[in-house]
Amino acid sequence: MAAPTPHRTDDWWRDAVIYQVYPRSFADGDGDGTGDLAGVRARLPYLAELGVDAVWFTPWYLSPLVDGGYDVADYRTIDPAFGTLAEAEKLIAEARGLGIRTIVDIVPNHVSDQHPWFRAALAAGPGSPERELFHFRPGRGENGELPPNDWPSQFSGTTWTRLPDGDWYLHLFTPEQPDLNWAHPAVRQEHEDVLRFWFERGVAGVRIDSAALLVKDPALPDFVEGADPPPFIDQDEIHDIYRSWRAIADEYGGVFVGEVWLPDAERFARYLRPDELHTAFNFTFLTCPWEHGRLRRTIDDTLAEHAPVEAPATWVLCNHDVTRTVTRYGRADTAFDFASKRFGTPTDLDLGTRRARAAALLTLALPGSVYLYQGEELGLPEADIPRDRIQDPMHFRSGGTDPGRDGCRVPLPWQADAPSYGFGTQAEPWLPQPADWARYAVDRQSDDPDSMLALYRRALLLRRTEPGFGDGPLTWLPTEDGILAFRRTHGLVCVVNLSDAPTALPAHKRLLLASGPLDPDGTLPTDTAVWLSA
Repeated sequence: MAAPTPHRTDDWWRDAVIYQVYPRSFADGDGDGTGDLAGVRARLPYLAELGVDAVWFTPWYLSPLVDGGYDVADYRTIDPAFGTLAEAEKLIAEARGLGIRTIVDIVPNHVSDQHPWFRAALAAGPGSPERELFHFRPGRGENGELPPNDWPSQFSGTTWTRLPDGDWYLHLFTPEQPDLNWAHPAVRQEHEDVLRFWFERGVAGVRIDSAALLVKDPALPDFVEGADPPPFIDQDEIHDIYRSWRAIADEYGGVFVGEVWLPDAERFARYLRPDELHTAFNFTFLTCPWEHGRLRRTIDDTLAEHAPVEAPATWVLCNHDVTRTVTRYGRADTAFDFASKRFGTPTDLDLGTRRARAAALLTLALPGSVYLYQGEELGLPEADIPRDRIQDPMHFRSGGTDPGRDGCRVPLPWQADAPSYGFGTQAEPWLPQPADWARYAVDRQSDDPDSMLALYRRALLLRRTEPGFGDGPLTWLPTEDGILAFRRTHGLVCVVNLSDAPTALPAHKRLLLASGPLDPDGTLPTDTAVWLSA
């Protein structure tokens, strides 16, 4: 793994490449069909060779796994499906020995309905102190038969569930994920203790799930379309929480990345003030279509909204919640919106792969940090999951119209000719792998200099060793319509052709990397990107 060079900032998180591991689907070390920490530990050399700076793990805590681990029953215990706390500590240390930091996922908005606090609240009954840790309310209507308000769900369906004793409780996600009451001091204290628990075990950072949802308007008023902010998102009091969290992170030298979905750039930037979160995910870029004008505006807007608070931007093409990049970019509508996900949407994988390769170079050349979801470096497409094997609650709560998120969570292929493509040795994987995935396997791609994996390995090596990448300024270059071209420092230039015709490259000394072959006359084909040294 190449060592960082002097041009990189000491604040590693400002320009890091962070690899997202979805533990159930990365590698199965014990052969039971579910990915685990033993599998990750065995594959750490792969991540080191890839050249990432850190690994973010989606929740590995004790959980009924109703929502892929985002329904946490105990933040201090590793789910037995994944391993033990001792294994997690070994993994953190072994990764650090390879120069890879660890980021864990904290889910502060809600817990599992199997969490001891919620079980105690159910047992204690209406009006009890135990219920004050959550949002329990009597219903409306003559006999309390109507929910306390009309808030929309983050998934499909209702946000309130009524108990036999007459009380209703709030859950912005599934009924198995009751929302915590962040006005209660015990909730704040518990999460501060959890942060210390993981920082003391050597994690370098924390990803905060649903980071803008924690605080609710205490009156729980009805939702009014167009209200800014809505009564359950982005309440001003939330910033006091993150200021107290930042003090803890600073104690340990840790960093935060928030999952903050907000349309208002000014309100988004508040989370990134110097005494709050270090970074937040850039979902505008993730959902942006493969269109020249939209991409440029998104990049400009992202850099502009981060500039006032001097926070680095984050760039991500895909994660465990959205349609995989090669599939999305091969469709007529290349944007992403949960509401538009439907079964049977046609896609051109060759086109999508070509665009995804170009997008990789575009993303890795932008100022700031980059998040890479497992399997993106292999060019994995979205998998079609048989309906009787779908597990994602988004599918069931939509009445079966939404295919859910399982298609981007299928276990990785490691060996083309091995059972389960080398994901595990014995049991069938927890989600079925497509029959044609041998071509995406790591061993096969490692032997192919033109593979997606080879492209990512070369790109990440250049990003670490060549000056001009990572945090810093970006200057747009004049181009024809449909071309994105910008200069970084030290003469680094990135050009992406989103037009319908080849384009000439600007004057340069050296071609560092191309996402695909240039035309015989040296021009840049459609849906292709290059890095140049000018």
